[in-house]
Amino acid sequence: MIEGAESLRPWLAIACPALSAILVLLFSKRPNVREGWTLLATIAQFSIIFSMVPMILEGTVIESYLFTMFPGIHFGFKVDAFGLIFASSFLWILVSIYSIGYMRALREHAQTRYYFCFAFAIFGAVGVALSGNLVTMFIFYEILTISTYPLVAALFAGRKYLAYLFTAGSFLLGAVVLTYSLAGTTDFNKGGILTMAFAPRSVLMILFILFLLGFMKAAYMPFHSWLPTAMVAPTPVSALLHAVAVVKAGVFGIVRTVCYIYGIDLMHELGLGIMLASFAAFTMIVASLFAIAQDNLKRRLAYSTISQLSYIVLGVALLSPMGITGAMIHIPFHGFMKITLFLCAGSILVASGKENISEMAGIGRAMPMTMFAFTVGALGMCGTPPIAGFISKWFFSLGAIQSGQIAFLCVILIASLLDVVYFFPIIRTAFFGKMLEIETLSGDREEKVVVLSEKVQTKEGKRPIYLFMVVPLAITAFFSILFCFFPQAFHLYDLAQKAVKDIFGGM
Repeated sequence: MIEGAESLRPWLAIACPALSAILVLLFSKRPNVREGWTLLATIAQFSIIFSMVPMILEGTVIESYLFTMFPGIHFGFKVDAFGLIFASSFLWILVSIYSIGYMRALREHAQTRYYFCFAFAIFGAVGVALSGNLVTMFIFYEILTISTYPLVAALFAGRKYLAYLFTAGSFLLGAVVLTYSLAGTTDFNKGGILTMAFAPRSVLMILFILFLLGFMKAAYMPFHSWLPTAMVAPTPVSALLHAVAVVKAGVFGIVRTVCYIYGIDLMHELGLGIMLASFAAFTMIVASLFAIAQDNLKRRLAYSTISQLSYIVLGVALLSPMGITGAMIHIPFHGFMKITLFLCAGSILVASGKENISEMAGIGRAMPMTMFAFTVGALGMCGTPPIAGFISKWFFSLGAIQSGQIAFLCVILIASLLDVVYFFPIIRTAFFGKMLEIETLSGDREEKVVVLSEKVQTKEGKRPIYLFMVVPLAITAFFSILFCFFPQAFHLYDLAQKAVKDIFGGM
């Protein structure tokens, strides 16, 4: 039996980053205090969100609405199991710690702006996760877009970012308005709120396409190019975009639409599952092929993200309990693995100045901890045990079999093989490449090797500031392994099971 409960905890959760943003501005001249408030806010927010998990697992739905905007539409939050899967990640804490080391090591400009925008991005992401209806989610979704724009506002990259995501916002607004006109509500419901009685088949299909265009943050092809272009941003921003907030908000929105607006039965009736799965399968394969061709490490990781996000879309499009379970747990699992990869890329850049894979020969021997963590994340992306990616890909495969879609099982296997093709050369180059291929600015060839090796070892192992970078990536790599053995850690798997049981009526 599901019970409702009024609580201020959702408001307290989003108040933490909002208050942090204000304090960051007030203490802009005192970096230690400024960054201290950032860390304190992320820890407080995680504690508040995690405190709601036991209530949700017991069957309680936490609601808190502030005011009524339109008849049948209330501004506020309705916390359920799926929302907590996205909101309860403590990756925001680790990115905050990493940011201190990265920003100070490279003496990045406008650090106060970074921490301010970072706080408001978390404000938007958690607001999306806890929203009780489409209108509330749309508001926080656009806050997320606006707050992350200054972080990638590097000429062409910033303009493309806005062009794609503001256009997407227009489509999403249209979808929200049409949904309200058809159903009289935009509330999320575990069985969906739309039926064939509301509108002709063609209208419901057009509405679904509007939703897909609205959630362009998911970076599926052909609406993906903003994401690799945004890699000009600092590495913590890339981590924020890929693993923590932005793209995850896009796939989160697609899962919400499929399971809580349309519902499994209507998706089957309209044949939308096959259509969505086909788009996802295309993106998985083509994005992997693009990744193989990239020499710049962050761009290769960007195309990997595009492919991996489509695993989530494919999982929910299978419309089977196993497939949707895989989609839900891959959101946090991918977050831990992908953030490990980006944090490693940032550490390599800070320590050696290298951005291209072809320049990283022997870097694994100079930076063993960093490259070991990178290897963990890469193997997880390939679905190799004992890394968390194996668990979610196992569920994707079972979901394809459960739904009778063997063709999509083949796609999952082929895409996983392509993951190996573009990740293995990085590991091979780093650990087995000749150190002589690495260059520095002075000295002859033999001296170049020694200088770089000493430089990297000093920065990774001896200078305290680099602990802020090495420790977070070591933690994310550790949890990427832990979740393979204990997927129920932090109740992530339990929340996914609870959400799937609600969606399928206790199956």
